[in-house]
Amino acid sequence: MNIVHKHISYKGHYFVREYETIKHHKNKIRYLREETVAKSFKRGDLTVLVHFEDTERTISLDNFSERADIKKYLGEKFL
Repeated sequence: MNIVHKHISYKGHYFVREYETIKHHKNKIRYLREETVAKSFKRGDLTVLVHFEDTERTISLDNFSERADIKKYLGEKFL
């Protein structure tokens, strides 16, 4: 199961995937488009961790989460 992070701040939101590298390098971060994340989420291959930068709260959503939560935090495209 792949993990994608969604960061929500006052200025907007963005999706990020983090790749682990060898130990003496930094982990690489790649920004993803919402359509790409939605397509993988619908197939059930993906877990989205929603991070709220103002409250530092985190919510984990996957294909089996409640539809109301998916619609609220991710949007209509993910249903």
